[in-house]
Amino acid sequence: MKISVIGCGYLGAVHAASMAKLGHEVVGIDVDAGKVAALNAGTPPFYEPGLRAVLAAARKRGSLTFSTDIADVAGAVVHFVAVGTPQRKDSDAADLHYVDAAFEALLPHLRSGDLVVGKSTVPVGTASRLDLLLRSAVPEASLAWNPEFLREGFAVKDTVAPDRLVYGVPGGNHGDRAVALLDEIYANALARKTPRLVVDFATAELVKVAANAFLATKISFINAMAEVAEATGADVTLLADAIGYDRRIGRKFLNSGLGFGGGCLPKDIRAFRAHAEELGVGDSVAFLGEVDAINLRCRDRMVDLTFDALGGDVRGKRVAILGLAFKPKSDDVRDAPALAVAARLMAAGAIVVATDPAALETARLVLPELQLVASAGEAVTGADVVLLLTEWKEYRHLAPSALDTVASRSILDGRNCLPREVWEGAGWRYRSLGRP
Repeated sequence: MKISVIGCGYLGAVHAASMAKLGHEVVGIDVDAGKVAALNAGTPPFYEPGLRAVLAAARKRGSLTFSTDIADVAGAVVHFVAVGTPQRKDSDAADLHYVDAAFEALLPHLRSGDLVVGKSTVPVGTASRLDLLLRSAVPEASLAWNPEFLREGFAVKDTVAPDRLVYGVPGGNHGDRAVALLDEIYANALARKTPRLVVDFATAELVKVAANAFLATKISFINAMAEVAEATGADVTLLADAIGYDRRIGRKFLNSGLGFGGGCLPKDIRAFRAHAEELGVGDSVAFLGEVDAINLRCRDRMVDLTFDALGGDVRGKRVAILGLAFKPKSDDVRDAPALAVAARLMAAGAIVVATDPAALETARLVLPELQLVASAGEAVTGADVVLLLTEWKEYRHLAPSALDTVASRSILDGRNCLPREVWEGAGWRYRSLGRP
């Protein structure tokens, strides 16, 4: 099947490459000429494990091209819209400007029988509105909403072998045709008995934000427990282990630390609250305000812990930061907790030197005044305290002896991922959030 993907940012580029990997003929469309050129050269404009190899293989087969010309969607039967929905500058609501622009650009090139598939995370009601627009322009074209559930660092796997498929479709013949085409596209996943849910537009739009809201709540819950643990002398990691054995709760996403960031969870829970207020059901998700507040408070607590480790004054003190991306296996620094901590310490007068295996260039764009170095060894040389803020494998497996160029053996584990007994046994002062 020939497929187009409108929008080749993180979601769109991964989706286009993965669809080509599954055997489809794919054209990706984006307004950014530089991004298109990079993708056509087989170079992803962001870090995602495995994506470069998938791009290269698809380009070699001739099954994947990228273009800035929307007319190049000609011949495609299915058109995925995968543009961003960032937070609006004047409110917490989602900015649908890019979604609307993508649909308007696509409409003149649609034919009878085509299927447009929304991948973007949007407020409930968006699909129904766009469905009316589509039907009025091309009566025999159909719309579906197929939310994505990608984890950065595992995005190719999550696209090629998803843990579930959700189709939001209208009733009648349009819905039947949408389901048939999506089943053809995802034939490999369905052959592996991947669960498939066919739902209405509103449910499909809610699925992604509901999932993100739940995950954010679970993370903030354990970080709230970390605050209680600090006040009582309890150990939040042992607490998480104990409650995680309850199968109703589970241990995943119960790792206390610096909290969540990235381009999805923070903006999605804020947009969800904003849309709920518009619908008159704001009280139903009011708790997400506290989820957000707990998450931001983790950054304050990390800064406070650094002040404490340095005797109450960070001015002129050298602080080494290991990890800048919001999570490992990513170069994404959108709303990254580590960058927020670095900025606050710099504003307080600390000399901050940071490193990250993948996010140096993206961090430099956001915080150009931050001193960046290529390795952990360079970052910690002469440091009065070391902060581990992103749990990259390279940092979790560091031996204390590898950091012996510090001025003071003091390490703050912002992700509760280091073996405390090993570091203390090597003569280091170890501190973390939620542990005595």
